[in-house]
Amino acid sequence: MNRSFGKMRSLLILLSFFVLLLSGCGQAPAQTGTQNDGGTEPANSQNTQNSGMSEKKPIKVIWWHAMGGELGKAVDQIVSDFNASHADIQVEAVFQGTYDEALNKLKASLGSNSGPTLMQVYEIGSRFMIDSKAITPIQTFVDADHFDLSRLEENILGYYTIDGQLNSMPFNTSNPILYYNKDMFKAAGLDPDKPPRTYEEVAQAAKALTKDGKYGASFAIYGWFMEQFFANQGAELVDHGNGRDGMATKSLVNSDAGVKTLEWWKKMVDDKVMLNLGRKTNDTKAAFVGGQVAMTLDSTASLRGIVDAVGNKFEVGTAFLPRPQDAKDGGVIVGGASLYILNNRPEEEQKAAWEFIKFLVSPAQQAQWHINTGYFPITKAAYDEPILKENMRKFPQFQTAVDQLHATKLNRATQGALMGVFPEARQITERAIEEALNGQKSPKDALDQAAQEITAKIQEYNKTVGK
Repeated sequence: MNRSFGKMRSLLILLSFFVLLLSGCGQAPAQTGTQNDGGTEPANSQNTQNSGMSEKKPIKVIWWHAMGGELGKAVDQIVSDFNASHADIQVEAVFQGTYDEALNKLKASLGSNSGPTLMQVYEIGSRFMIDSKAITPIQTFVDADHFDLSRLEENILGYYTIDGQLNSMPFNTSNPILYYNKDMFKAAGLDPDKPPRTYEEVAQAAKALTKDGKYGASFAIYGWFMEQFFANQGAELVDHGNGRDGMATKSLVNSDAGVKTLEWWKKMVDDKVMLNLGRKTNDTKAAFVGGQVAMTLDSTASLRGIVDAVGNKFEVGTAFLPRPQDAKDGGVIVGGASLYILNNRPEEEQKAAWEFIKFLVSPAQQAQWHINTGYFPITKAAYDEPILKENMRKFPQFQTAVDQLHATKLNRATQGALMGVFPEARQITERAIEEALNGQKSPKDALDQAAQEITAKIQEYNKTVGK
């Protein structure tokens, strides 16, 4: 009896062991499957929890941009700094060529899932981006996060605030300034510390500076400059409040502001005090750096490159963009590009992109971005960063750009025009300027033709978006 009982007891213990073993083996796949599906983590197992956390992939944000060369390196540095400090989000920056090329690639991706989470688009693409209905306005994230927009520059936000909301976050921002050769000013008997501020003063200075085979000035045939000359006179480029009180339906490029500007420009060329080098700003920049011309127009973002290229050859001066002596309140329009969040991406991706944007507009990042690129900091507190203060001491000419931005009165003219065919309109304007400067047409006739063509394109575009 005792021996039989002992055997039965041993058998029961052995069976219990196998039941426990089989039960344990059956639980393991269930736990692993639950983690992979994103469900509740299994309890009472610290090792399993740690394993699950390590397997969770960070949210990936694809950012398409148009910053090549040194600018691309600055973008990569921002991304690297963000990724190093955010294990839960990883941003991948992908260069997509020029602004036009990048926007065309985005257009091709719309309606599919092949596009980015975050997109850099130049300022003249703003109307298209809104009409595409492919974006989640930045205002959505600003409101949800109670983000304080007052920390950013009002005159920069103004461009991208449309219909009462901020649609995109300003990124690389610039405006045009007058660059001048202080040494040539001294040699011509002009005060190097009192640069010309009006059309009339520029023309007078150009005459005094033109001698010994050198010219007083050279402006590239660039549509952006004409747009800026309009804003600096307080004049609108299209109707309906520059396309901000309603969809633009008509170009105003042939208004008094345009004709006055082109006649002033052409007269300097005709008087042989201004050298016409065509459309490329690189050509006028090279002529200025080489001491061939005394004055030129260029972006604030070019300042560091111009000063470095000039070196010790002469002292570079900077001044506000000129305007007619009788101009009304005006100022400059911000150029460059902004960042849009695409609405066809998962919500968590969009929120992750917003986290990256907040990092990007922090004072420290904005100060670094300015130093590396020459673009404006869009965050006011960036100017308090030691590295930016040191850079301003090294390049005091940039103070002109800051003063010009802050002196600009924000109105419909200086907010900038909105139209869905802006890239085409800019090309048409450049052709008109070219025709006038080359004597093919009078400034009025050239701009009348341009206005007619741009108006037709605006109206065709409006039909495509049902407006």
